[in-house]
Amino acid sequence: MVANRHKNHYLRLGLNIAYYRKLKGLTQNCLAEIAGISRTHMSNIEAPGVVKPVSLSVFFDLAEALEVDPEKLLEIRG
Repeated sequence: MVANRHKNHYLRLGLNIAYYRKLKGLTQNCLAEIAGISRTHMSNIEAPGVVKPVSLSVFFDLAEALEVDPEKLLEIRG
């Protein structure tokens, strides 16, 4: 169970991953394949309103696959 105090961080992470994925013109399936995770896992990470914890390994793999600095995936977008 994710601590309630971290909920917004996970939601922001999912939204930012979706943002950068779309910016690169990738599908969820394509990004999942590059990052070495299942499409279902990828979908759950990005799902709006769904809190899906992500391991650091997956976090770094996604940042690398998106070719962005990991901290970009945690930024508050306005």
